[in-house]
Amino acid sequence: MKCTLVLTAALSLLSGAFASCGGGASRNTGRDSARAASARDTTRFDFTATSAARWDSLFYRDHGWFGADGIFSIPLRGVDTASTSDSTMFVFSDTMIGDIVDGKLRPGFTMVHNTVAYIAGSAPDSSRIRFYWKTDAKGRPTSMFTPRTPAASDSDYYWLGDGFVNHARGDSIYLFAYRIRNISDKDFGFREVGNVVIVIPPGSRPPFTDQRQMDTPLYLEGDSASGDGSFGGAILVNTKAAGAASPDGYVYVYGVKGQRKNVLVARVTPAAFTDFSAWRFWDGKGWSRDIDSSAPIADRASNELSVSRLPDGRYAMVFQTDGLGSTVGLRLGLSPRGPFGPVIKLWDCPEVKENKHFVTYNAKAHPALSQPGELLISYNVNAFDFFHVITAYPHLYRPRFIRVAYH
Repeated sequence: MKCTLVLTAALSLLSGAFASCGGGASRNTGRDSARAASARDTTRFDFTATSAARWDSLFYRDHGWFGADGIFSIPLRGVDTASTSDSTMFVFSDTMIGDIVDGKLRPGFTMVHNTVAYIAGSAPDSSRIRFYWKTDAKGRPTSMFTPRTPAASDSDYYWLGDGFVNHARGDSIYLFAYRIRNISDKDFGFREVGNVVIVIPPGSRPPFTDQRQMDTPLYLEGDSASGDGSFGGAILVNTKAAGAASPDGYVYVYGVKGQRKNVLVARVTPAAFTDFSAWRFWDGKGWSRDIDSSAPIADRASNELSVSRLPDGRYAMVFQTDGLGSTVGLRLGLSPRGPFGPVIKLWDCPEVKENKHFVTYNAKAHPALSQPGELLISYNVNAFDFFHVITAYPHLYRPRFIRVAYH
């Protein structure tokens, strides 16, 4: 898909006219002015989107881990810029473990609620990735992380959010987890009941016996009109230690709330990350201490998303349009908290055309695994009546990837 989206054609024509006038010095000045104008434009994005087949193949597996959603990537150097990753930790939510033989799912498969993987380097090399889950006393697969905070009940489980390496706190990984509780056996028969931060010390490896968990006040329980919300669906580490081009010293944490999938944003310094009194929430005019004053900076997003800085200084918010929409969307912003422009369609997900039961969701970018001048983007594929469909399509439930090269 090749697109040039121009919603401000008149301004673009004026910029081109000015750039074409005068002698050599004027032409250079015109081009510089055009570049500067483009960097302030939240409506125009010149790009080419293609399938990233090698990344797709990396997660097309027949044995052990053979599918999951919720993929986030955490560069273990803590630098989230293109082609800088020596090693990356992937975190997944609901995960399928079992065997597929001759395209058929064998009996004995199981689902656990979260797993992890590590890949060395930034290339999709199947010989350099390893998947991990815990096992119980009988050797059966179990979730890597299970709730054990004061607010947790025995029936709760975790889906995982975004995370980052906190250089200000000894290089520990700070990872969001959502405490989930089943409320029925129907599709979407679950709800979030709490928000947790998991701290993984540097060098710790599965099963992370030295992890710490803490309840946070970052879950927003709403009414039928406003809907629930939670922070941790995306993190932007805007610090010098993280390689940010324009660091202001803050970690920006994004949340999503309500049926309209409104995007919220908070910020805090890395050193004060677990001092929740130090968090500030964007209220539409400034940074407030009151989480309930949080104001949307965008809507029509997905519960998982990403915000990344582009080389021209704009910020790219990537998401699945309307939560379970069929397209990967992008909004351009002028700062980590916006303002963000209109939705720009990056990709039509072909899976939803294959079967009316298939759904796509939770698109996000992975900057440290991207090449310069592009964003590597994943999205998840699932199905209604999941356990019936997965037996017919055992390779369905895995991330898909696209490359978006910007010009």
